[in-house]
Amino acid sequence: MWGRISRTQKVLISGTTAATALYLYNNQRQRTLFKPPVAYAEANTKPVWHAPTREQELSKLKSKQEFDLLIVGAGATGAGVALDAATRGLKVAMVERDDFASGTSSRSTKLVHGGIRYLQKAIMELDYEQYKLVVEALRERKIFIDNAPYLAGELPIMLPVYRWWQVPYYWMGCKMYDFFAGKEALEGSYFLTKKKALDAFPMLKKDELVGAIVYYDGQQNDARMNVALALTAAHHGATIANHCEVIELIHNENGHVKGAKVKDTLTGDEWVINAKGVVNATGPFTDGLRKMDDVKTQEIVAPSSGVHVILPNYYSPHNMGLLDPSTSDGRVIFFLPWQGNTIAGTTDSPTQVTANPMPKEDEVEWILTEVAHYLSDDVKIRRSDVLAAWSGIRPLVRDPHAKNTESLVRSHMITVSENKLLTIAGGKWTTYRAMAEETVDRAIQEFDLKPTGPCITKTTPMIGTQGFSRTMFIGLIQEHGMDTEVAKHLADSYGDRAWVVGEIEDKTGMRWPIYGKRIALNYPYIEAEVRYAVREEYACTAIDVLARRTRLAFLNADAALGALPKVIEIMTDELGWDKSRQEKEYEDSMAFLVTMGLQTEDTSSGSKDMKATTNVIN
Repeated sequence: MWGRISRTQKVLISGTTAATALYLYNNQRQRTLFKPPVAYAEANTKPVWHAPTREQELSKLKSKQEFDLLIVGAGATGAGVALDAATRGLKVAMVERDDFASGTSSRSTKLVHGGIRYLQKAIMELDYEQYKLVVEALRERKIFIDNAPYLAGELPIMLPVYRWWQVPYYWMGCKMYDFFAGKEALEGSYFLTKKKALDAFPMLKKDELVGAIVYYDGQQNDARMNVALALTAAHHGATIANHCEVIELIHNENGHVKGAKVKDTLTGDEWVINAKGVVNATGPFTDGLRKMDDVKTQEIVAPSSGVHVILPNYYSPHNMGLLDPSTSDGRVIFFLPWQGNTIAGTTDSPTQVTANPMPKEDEVEWILTEVAHYLSDDVKIRRSDVLAAWSGIRPLVRDPHAKNTESLVRSHMITVSENKLLTIAGGKWTTYRAMAEETVDRAIQEFDLKPTGPCITKTTPMIGTQGFSRTMFIGLIQEHGMDTEVAKHLADSYGDRAWVVGEIEDKTGMRWPIYGKRIALNYPYIEAEVRYAVREEYACTAIDVLARRTRLAFLNADAALGALPKVIEIMTDELGWDKSRQEKEYEDSMAFLVTMGLQTEDTSSGSKDMKATTNVIN
């Protein structure tokens, strides 16, 4: 890579290293010494707000009132727009065909990052636009973590170094990454000797290892963050409903889009929602809604598939990630601890838009092969160790108004059709808030809306944040008799809402732990969470619970299959499902888990779970 750098670029990089290093060292030292403490509300503060029921939300949507905005799509972008608009005092409705985070927003690499590889491109190609995107993402990264401290946090990521000349190259790049974040920077990057690198990441390949550079980025629980966004929007007055599909756009006498006809996919009910403006935030399905507006419209989405795999936790330390910046084909691969397991990915290849894309076996094998290059020979990389695998569709976009319509937009894009359908597409999780702010600004302009205040989402915490602290789990243990793993999981998944979960009856019948019957062995998910998901988080299907309220389907597809009968039993008790609905839930969940990496030869264990489910149904 160094050999491909021009002489001018070498001089620029080398000439600025010393001066920048001195500045960054002093700047970072000041940030470390004088970092202000994180302010939390008093520990064990118990929340009093309860989300409106889905029936109450549907009643408001059917009331024939006119909303200021109807947002179609409730992934990260749509939920972010709903929260921004609601906190400005606008009357907001949001509908989602499937579930919150059912698409791309639950299938990310789980990072909240500026994109260190994009910074490399900005420098190597002297690309100012790329640089601006990195800087914006770095600033948004800090806001993201501050607004949801129980769902997101800092993660050190190691870049192993196997050539001495790479040390100043990687070190300089990471220091520039720190510098461009400005006052929103996380912990500063640093160099590790070979011994210290192996101490921090014992699974690392020792041969020819020189040392490592460690830098910091953010990590999150993406689907739970998406649910928190939707609930926070509801808390601020937005009317939200999942499993409601837009089947037709409504136009007024001028041909402008002024609402939509929607269908409850669970009951078949249909009705019209009127709005001054409609926002299309449907991610990979953007062009489908745009064609409802104008069948002749030019497609703007270029879908790209990214595959991830989940491996057991012994593949990585619990507190250190790894980045391979130059794989065999030039792509970047991350290898990160997540939710007690290890996530590896991602790939990047053209694909077709589908609701539940299948991970291709050759891409799974590629990830395992690349991971093997960095791990010790003592760690045997086995296909059978893959606990789950999934594919997410990234909606890259083309600007329909650009002269070269084949070129892709590097960030997000907002466009308004002749019929006044406002579309927000592209972007990434880290910058969802900035994208939402820009979208609502444009909606106010296009639809002549009258907000009661400015954008305040930079300082709007997610629901669950107010009473959260890093020691909150201790109170859960002491008050409810939970084991430590379950208590930490609840605090880190629900924030102060964990107290609401703890109020739901879930006695184990044992001397210890007293509270919290697990739905899957070796995972901290408990039965009370299933009931809470139905009562407080709009979970309507078993898949909603297994994939997006808990993350079991993403962590271990076989364990999710094992938990399925109990989840159906609890949801039947909560929702009054009949035998037909229970059977449908089992069949739909089985099909979904296959897309999450459940091996087809595992149907022998699946038949046992089907028998267990049949017993529940009967």
